[in-house]
Amino acid sequence: MNRHCSFGRVRRWAPLVLSALLGLLPLAPANAAPPSKAWQQLEAVERRQRADPAPLAEQLRGLEPRLAVDSAERLEARTLLGLLAAQDGDLAQVTTIVKWLQDWPLDELQPSAQVAAACVWAEYQRRRGDLREARKALSKVSVVQREGALPLQRWRYHRQASFTALDAGALELAQSEAQLALKLAEQLAHPWRVALSLADMAELARRLRQDERGRLWISRALSAAESDPDPITLYEVHTGRALVYSEDSAIALQSYSQALQLATEAGAARLRALALANLSDYHLRHGKPSVALDLAQQSLALVGPGDDPGTANLARFNIGLAKVLMGRLSEGRALAKAAVQAELQHGALATAAEDWLELARYLERMQDLPGAAEAYREGLKLAQPLRREQLQRRLLEAQERFDADRRDRDLELLARDKALKAAQISQRNLQLGLWALIGGCVLVSAALVVQALRRARNANARLAVRNAALKQQSESDSLTGLSNRRHFQAVMRQQGPELQGSLFLIDIDHFKRINDSYGHAGGDQVLIELARRLRHQMRDDDLVVRWGGEEFLVYARTTEPLLARALAQRLLDVVGRTPVVYESLHITTSASIGFVSLPLAPHGLRLPWERAIDLVDTVMYLAKVHGRNRAYGLERMLATDPLQAAELAARLEGAWQAGDVTLVTLEGPKLGSQAGTPAPPPAPQPHQPHQPPKEDGHALAQ
Repeated sequence: MNRHCSFGRVRRWAPLVLSALLGLLPLAPANAAPPSKAWQQLEAVERRQRADPAPLAEQLRGLEPRLAVDSAERLEARTLLGLLAAQDGDLAQVTTIVKWLQDWPLDELQPSAQVAAACVWAEYQRRRGDLREARKALSKVSVVQREGALPLQRWRYHRQASFTALDAGALELAQSEAQLALKLAEQLAHPWRVALSLADMAELARRLRQDERGRLWISRALSAAESDPDPITLYEVHTGRALVYSEDSAIALQSYSQALQLATEAGAARLRALALANLSDYHLRHGKPSVALDLAQQSLALVGPGDDPGTANLARFNIGLAKVLMGRLSEGRALAKAAVQAELQHGALATAAEDWLELARYLERMQDLPGAAEAYREGLKLAQPLRREQLQRRLLEAQERFDADRRDRDLELLARDKALKAAQISQRNLQLGLWALIGGCVLVSAALVVQALRRARNANARLAVRNAALKQQSESDSLTGLSNRRHFQAVMRQQGPELQGSLFLIDIDHFKRINDSYGHAGGDQVLIELARRLRHQMRDDDLVVRWGGEEFLVYARTTEPLLARALAQRLLDVVGRTPVVYESLHITTSASIGFVSLPLAPHGLRLPWERAIDLVDTVMYLAKVHGRNRAYGLERMLATDPLQAAELAARLEGAWQAGDVTLVTLEGPKLGSQAGTPAPPPAPQPHQPHQPPKEDGHALAQ
């Protein structure tokens, strides 16, 4: 696929990985043999397949009779014909080619033929917008077939699997598939394939909010594309670059414009339609609805009926948003909602969640509060399970790192014990030797032994001090001096299986904007200063943890909800009341906070610390989606065990409205609201009108 033709919002193509692949990738093995003329022709067709489907299909039909029957080249030619037919929505041709591939004789190429058949059918289903059928086609390929296929077929398979998993919100699966595709691209030694896979990795990093890593990947993708340039590959990479640099308006606009120019030069009407839709989205986010409307309408005019549902749906959604911003609320809202419903019907859950939340922000900006409330509820209903999956994955990764560190420490202690025993044996041997000495040597030897023992005691004392320092370093955050996750986990293990106390998860609002505006040194100063303020608010036996990135976790020993509420208000105030001073600049900050006290009323609910963090993260996310600079506290939940609690957390806002949970809301100092009163359940409009965020980023990405 290509990312830019998925049925989901094209500007959010596929999500991931990354630590194992950060090294520079070689583009070709040193001993790679030059491809045959037939393979060169087939590769040239594939590189342009998105630009000129019809003439390329004719070229393949002319080439195919000259290729040996049952050869790898013949298999590749028929596969490319199937992919081109899928782009054109030619069901009869696709069905014929898929059957031809499935009937491939039983030989060494049969696994490749089966994988190719699945990819062709999945491409057709994805082009017509049916992501569920596309995933089903790919899932029918067995592990034996996939591993026995040629690298080229496996590369296509894993890229398609990554994109369809992303659209369904299965981020972990999408990440592993993208990794496999990247390794195969390197093995194939085709710079343009490497460029596309690197661009995939950049987008996945962006979706994981790993911005620096995403920029590194896209820089490498551009270098790979320019080493063997063609307009279609460069189009893909420049579109990806615009997404990665979406916060830098100048670079994003330049990259989108470059992509449009490349599509125009290549004569690729479909790619030009997609580039226009992406430019429309850019101008929407920068407050130019009339320009966005014109570009989206141009895009829709270039897409024929059934040609490209993904691009057409994106254009329709942007037309709806533009009309909302132009004051045509009823018309625009209906168009946008129809586009989101189309995404849901075809299984693009993650995309639909983002679109609901984006529509809610635009409606709220135009004071359509009932419409905004409905869109928020629909977006949260889809987004909360996806958010919970990401949190669980992060916790598993943290636990794996902790277990690895613990194994390393055990090995180190074992080595020390072995060395100590060897030293003791050596000392015993020395004592036996001393007894064998005669006369006047006894006193000298005794003095030497005393001196040796004194040195050993001093060395052991220094070792103990050094070990204590190392333990302190391993359980502290190097930037802020706060405790880290490892120390928090150690404290939780000492306390028993269930958490007792109050947890506060604090996320600094718009921290990426701070980094972009003041540099990473400014962002670091914000983290250091806010860490100092948070620590100053806590008692000595409470715990303040840098949980990761711009998130802090506070564990207070109190189990009293009223005290937790008062502490949450103080934390909001110390973060937002006074700007952080960096050099001669004053940086304004605020935070979104979720908190809970355990055991939880009315049934005295107790939870393991992992489940408690999962719960407080969901509450914090609700505070962020509802406007930031506020704290939401869970004070009551009609649950008697962790399973019931997880079920209510999965539909937290609905449970709040139904009265199954009680939340309180506290406003940060900027808004000046009265704090500490129980918040009413959400009504048909937002429970508390608030100013919309001043940026058009997606709530899921904050």
